[in-house]
Amino acid sequence: MIPMVDLKRQFQDIKDEIVGVITEVLESSQYILGPKVMELEKKIALYHGVTEALGVASGTDALHLAVEALGVGEGDEVITTPFTFFATAEAIMYTGATPVFVDIEPDTMNIDPVEIEKKITDRTRAIMPVHIFGHPADMNSICALAKKYNLKVIEDCAQSFGAEINGKKTGSLGDAGCFSFYPSKNLGAFGDGGMILLNDAEVAADVRKLRNHGSKGMYRHECIGFNSRLDEIQAGILLVKFRHIDHYNDLRRQKAALYKSLLSGNVELPAERAGCMHVYHQYTIRSNNREKLKKILHEKGVSSVVYYPIPVHLQEAVSVLGYEKGDFPVAEEASEKVLSLPIYPELEESSIREIAEIINHA
Repeated sequence: MIPMVDLKRQFQDIKDEIVGVITEVLESSQYILGPKVMELEKKIALYHGVTEALGVASGTDALHLAVEALGVGEGDEVITTPFTFFATAEAIMYTGATPVFVDIEPDTMNIDPVEIEKKITDRTRAIMPVHIFGHPADMNSICALAKKYNLKVIEDCAQSFGAEINGKKTGSLGDAGCFSFYPSKNLGAFGDGGMILLNDAEVAADVRKLRNHGSKGMYRHECIGFNSRLDEIQAGILLVKFRHIDHYNDLRRQKAALYKSLLSGNVELPAERAGCMHVYHQYTIRSNNREKLKKILHEKGVSSVVYYPIPVHLQEAVSVLGYEKGDFPVAEEASEKVLSLPIYPELEESSIREIAEIINHA
């Protein structure tokens, strides 16, 4: 079986480094918000060219605490995409704000800035673009809209660690950049973890309080906060993997290029716009015969996954928002056609050739 991702293979390649750093943390007896967390925060902030990076317990918490710290709350609206993992909308709703969905671009499957402007009201406080599958959203247009209407921009970078627009990394372009370190991400921990990037010291101070029960320390609690702290072992593991992240992303791009060269015109391939660096968290094709193709791949021993079969606006959990099928036809069509193929740094060229042959023959 060719898996979607092979975390065991990656671990074997860096096993000595990982075991070394875990042992170091265990011997230090500092397990929560210790020196490894601080080191990781500094290195990731420098990598992205921002002043603040704050480790939290998950990517979902990163989004939630960013929305909270930027002052979005009850009665406010945040414009976002329906073609994303549910956590994007969930994080907005945690604060009492309402996610307002708009349709996506046909080529990148990212949120469409033209549609964003149509939905801005006097209740709109922020825009939350998602860099879906590792391709940057159109941040130039989105940030221009935010400036025009005095809105915050919260980037959902769960799938885009290292992606760039004209040399600037995603997560550094809006008011906050939110990352997930879920194990299968381009930069993944051995459990949950997340990070918020900022260039505002006051907002960063609020996040530090929010992630630690509303406290700066010494059992003084200034607000109702949360328990959302990146633990020291995960930070140590991420430091090891961070040393390899550019190489990992280069390898993903090489795998994607090979897929592109081998797959015929029978399926629609991922787009990569000029000036953008796609980091291929997923290699997602589109097919009118998606289910049949998925079945054939499975029979031939090849994993594939549909991200996402039901767009967020049609999920039962948000039915109270009143959206219906047909509201966002581009996103709905994508949900019916997308199929993600195996892609990870260690994926063998022979496996990609095998997968491409199966798809072309099918």
